[in-house]
Amino acid sequence: MRLSCIICSAILITLGICGGVYALTGFDMLAFICFDNLTAVRSVEAAGGVCALFLAYALAVLRPYKGLK
Repeated sequence: MRLSCIICSAILITLGICGGVYALTGFDMLAFICFDNLTAVRSVEAAGGVCALFLAYALAVLRPYKGLK
């Protein structure tokens, strides 16, 4: 479960960096990484959406912040 959270966080950070580069420069880094394949870009974005849902679920159900004071 911990490895899944780390992988999902890494995917979301990567998508955030790609989105930031696109917003600041206009260069679509995600399309560049996917070799301008629109299906691959949409698949990566869909995986990012699933990762966000998984992390929200993990925070709500597993409560990793419960022991913090």
